[in-house]
Formats: sequence, structure tokens, C-alpha cells
Amino acid sequence: MKAILSLVLLAVLATALVLPLAENSVFAQAPTGPQGGSPQQQQQQNPAPPTAPTTAQQPPQAGVTIAVDVPIVTLDVVATTQRGDIIPGLKKENFRILDDGVPQTITNFAPTDAPITMVLLLEFSNDRWGGIFTYLSKYWSQSLFPNLQQKDWIALETFDMKTRIEVDFTQNKDEVLNGIYHLYFPGFSESNIFDALLETVDRLKDVKGKKSIVVLASGVDTFSKHTLDQTMKQLRQSDVTIFCVGLGRVFQNFADSRGGMGNMARMNFLQAENQLKTFSQETGGFAWFPQFEGEMPDVFRNVAAFLRHQYSLSYSPTAGAKDGKFHKVKVELVAPDGGPLTVLDQKGKKQKFQVYAREGYQAPKGGVGD
Repeated sequence: MKAILSLVLLAVLATALVLPLAENSVFAQAPTGPQGGSPQQQQQQNPAPPTAPTTAQQPPQAGVTIAVDVPIVTLDVVATTQRGDIIPGLKKENFRILDDGVPQTITNFAPTDAPITMVLLLEFSNDRWGGIFTYLSKYWSQSLFPNLQQKDWIALETFDMKTRIEVDFTQNKDEVLNGIYHLYFPGFSESNIFDALLETVDRLKDVKGKKSIVVLASGVDTFSKHTLDQTMKQLRQSDVTIFCVGLGRVFQNFADSRGGMGNMARMNFLQAENQLKTFSQETGGFAWFPQFEGEMPDVFRNVAAFLRHQYSLSYSPTAGAKDGKFHKVKVELVAPDGGPLTVLDQKGKKQKFQVYAREGYQAPKGGVGD
């Protein structure tokens, strides 16, 4: 029965029409600066993570991160129009940071320029829906690789009941693609995404610089040792950006075309989608929920655009830098005089905009204080 269902799903996917993406990778124009050119490329060699081969070396890399182990907070920020176009040319005076509602003084500002370091984390489980998510994560993830550059670092992990390192950090993209091609038979029916995320974040803690996780999964968690609350608490203490590609809508569309799914199953998928959105939003990333394979090139172009077009902002909190509490952080775009910022597209039309940055940080606990 699973084989028949899988063949039907493959036929549906192969004949599906491509829907337009809401997220674009075309750069918008901002009145505060010119369209930026290609940044200079510079690699600095740092030790690879503990799980990497001893021959691998890890350069600093691009991601949306926050440093919380010292009383200096560093945010990496992406600004886009409402259509998803990256806004280039912003300056220090175009940003305002609020830490628990209190304005902060930006002490350091620079566009980021570093290779991407990424873990590609794929759901690869023998789920009760005919392995549809295994198929999607395996084949859809291959659209990522045309957007990577030679200087970028990538590792491949899969998860079902356990998390597995299939290919450790490498700049050889063919090695990772070969690892994807050789994913054949899932071992378990569980999909423990909470545990997989936390284990991956833990492996990345000793990787220097900026790092990200790109997850392709349904978002449904079946048997994790950690709860959602425990997962979010630990993610807020990390400096890893999470980008999620949700796979649940494909199956929902298929089920609806065959008479629909039960209310409980639909609620599980809605909850899973909200979880993926939360993982991304809280860590400064973004979540996509494609319905057809033709959407994937634009999705991964957007992932690369997020990571390559960022602004690094640092500040020293005016209060509570070591109070051990969670601090809400908000980054706003403003005009140099502090008023509203006007962003124009290439046709001179006003555009609404969105700022993507980590929503807060867990301050370390100091020896004295409040």
C-alpha cells in the first residue's frame, strides 16, 4: 500500500503546476545608499567543529546570529521589502535597536562578508504516509546547491528517531550531493525534529563565526525527549539561525484531492507548520511552505540572499547585561534624522519593509546584580 501511495504521490508531484513565490530574490532600491556590488571574499581559517574530520577547517561565515556570552550583543540583520526583495545600501543611522523597549547605542556597524556555513537537516523517516516527506526532502534539497559558492561550507544530517551525520562540513558540494543520492531506506517511522534541532545546535556551538541550519521537514514531532518549550528555550540561548522548508502542504493537498484528511491529522499539520515558523522567527531566519517542486529554486535563492546580504550591529546593553533573563530585542529601520524611513523600488514606488533579526537573547547570569 505504501508503494502504491508513493507512486501516486510521485505522479501528482510530476504533473503539478508551479505556483508563483511571494518571496523574491531581486534587490530593491533604498534611498539611503546605492546598489551594492560584489563584496570582497576573504577566508580565515578556524578550527572545525568537534564532529568534523580533523582535516576540515572552518572559516567565519554568514548567518543571522547574536552573541550573548559577553555584555556586547551582536545582531546580524536582513531587511527586505514586503515582496521579499533585499534592501541594500543601508547605513548605521538607518537602524534603531530596542532592548526590552529601551533604545540602545550601536557601537559597531558593518555589512557582513563571510562564507556561508550551513547544516542541511533532512527529515528521512519511514512515516505512516508512505514516506512522502523522505522523498520530498531528498529530492527538493538538491535545488540548494546552485546557490552555493566554492567558499561556502555545508554538512548533511538526517533524522528520524535519531540524528545522523551523513556528510561532515566540507566545501566539496559534490560530496554532499552524493550523500543525498545515497539516502535509500529510512530506518524508523518517528520524526524527532525537536531532538534533531537541539543536537545539531549543540554540535555547532564550537564552530566559530556565523552558522545556520536549513531544515526540510513536515515539522511533526513524534517521539522527542524534549518538549517544544524546552526546545525553544535552548534555541534562544544559541547563536544559530534556522531556516525551515515545510513539507506538510504537499501531503495536505494530496489528501484533499482524495477526499480530505481527518480533523486531528489536519490540526497536527497546522501545529507543525506553526512550530517551523517559530523556530525560524525566534532565531532570525525565515520559513517557507512550498507546494510544488518548481518553487524550490526560488526558496533556496532566498536562503542564500538572506545569508549573503546582512548588516552586523553591535551594542552594549544599558541594563541587565548579566541578569540571567531573556531580553526581547527589536530592530527598526529609520531615516537618518530618526523619522520614518522611505524605501522605493526600482520604479520609484514606496514599499513597506520587514526587518529579520533574532527576537531576543538569554543574558548570562552574573555574580552580582538584580
